[in-house]
Amino acid sequence: MTAGPGRAMVATGHPLAAGAAAAVLREGGSAVDAAIAADAVMGVVEPMATGVGGDLLAMLVPQQGAPQAYNGSGRAPLSLDPAQVAALPGERIPERHPLSVTTPGAVRGWHDLHARHGRLPWRRLLREAIDVAAAGFPVAPVAAREWAWFEPVLRAQPECAALYRAGAAPRAGETFRNPELAAVLEAIATDGPDAFYRGVPAQAAERAVRALGGVLSAEDFAAHRGEFVAPVAGSFRGLQVLQCPPNTHGVAVLHALAALEPLALAPEDPLTMVAAVQAMKQAQDFAARTVADPAGNTVCTVVVDADGFAVTLMSSIFKRFGAGIVAPGCGFVLQNRGFGFSRPGHRNGPTPGKRPYHTVVPGAALREGRLHAAFGVVGGAMQPQGQVQLLLRIAAWNQGPQPAIDAPRWRLEGGRELAIETGMPQATRQALRAAGYTEPARGELGGRSDFGGAQLVLRTPDGGLAGGSDRRKDGLVLVI
Repeated sequence: MTAGPGRAMVATGHPLAAGAAAAVLREGGSAVDAAIAADAVMGVVEPMATGVGGDLLAMLVPQQGAPQAYNGSGRAPLSLDPAQVAALPGERIPERHPLSVTTPGAVRGWHDLHARHGRLPWRRLLREAIDVAAAGFPVAPVAAREWAWFEPVLRAQPECAALYRAGAAPRAGETFRNPELAAVLEAIATDGPDAFYRGVPAQAAERAVRALGGVLSAEDFAAHRGEFVAPVAGSFRGLQVLQCPPNTHGVAVLHALAALEPLALAPEDPLTMVAAVQAMKQAQDFAARTVADPAGNTVCTVVVDADGFAVTLMSSIFKRFGAGIVAPGCGFVLQNRGFGFSRPGHRNGPTPGKRPYHTVVPGAALREGRLHAAFGVVGGAMQPQGQVQLLLRIAAWNQGPQPAIDAPRWRLEGGRELAIETGMPQATRQALRAAGYTEPARGELGGRSDFGGAQLVLRTPDGGLAGGSDRRKDGLVLVI
């Protein structure tokens, strides 16, 4: 899909989110305004992936001036005692555990981004999300499938089971309403982020987590702050690729691309993909040594407005349905980012107020100092792997956005285990197996072998825009 010069484009994970972003752009909103509106809707329609109980990170590329990254990831509770973690099996916080809950950063992130780059009134940005939560929405096919698959997560807490209908998960096309979340979003729209960080949601979250043995408090909510930071960058095939710095694993993308840059990378040679897998494995090992251990689930919105401002905004509650702990009466589930901490004593070990290793990596690329592409690939450990495969196709092989997104992918699972998506050319599959990579025993999703979901908008040589949205998800691209 292509738009002419000066036009705007949005690529995101659900038609209602795309519609919200498009409406904001038509009313004169900025790319950031549109991305916030879309992300707020995504938290309503994909509650297994994101929401106000999760985190937000963004990559921002203005038409003029230096790019910026925004880190809205939350921190460990101030009352977290590393000795509590050391006493757990394996000295690690389990995947879904009261101690895995970290402070949500998404709402503060929306507000910080709007304060610096917004045009429309703050309240306007949440209108569609409020309406969709209150009136209900038809559950999309991919979301319905994941809702059913991860239904066991919902049963750990009665409030979570009731909110998300454990035992009667909504099917594709069935209407789901969340009036409690609509009320929370209405309060945020009216009173700003303090309605969330110093209001009822913070207090409800404290009660829920502490009742289960966790230590998150309303004080943690009140103390949360995000930050604008300079991106880290690397070169690949004439592009300057931008990533958020640690505590995310975006550095793994740059590390892998640096290893691939001097190679021929012929698209017809099966060994090209072997080299890409090997480079990614080395990059993951590098990230594990310097940052920590990966996994998770996310949503992504990419917007380029008519002024040429581009934003990749990604939000997440980490694992599907996060910690499985709902803030009672508030309509949202809390994230479980604390699972990203390593053992006490590791550089990524848990300490009070510390950010864990984070899997969310919004990206962008410049050509000769100007925007070339804004992109993200959701799916925890798949995020850097998906970006490397996407960049290989669009930068080294000159593929268009949608063909590059549609192409079959691989995903390293750990050690020499490599999941290969259906449709991979047989010669490439054989070359990968000959290189010693084995098919994992785990299923294709189950939180593990998920090949991700990409959103991409790039600038074409004639000054127009071309975009793609991953068919592995429920989204689409809109031209405005």
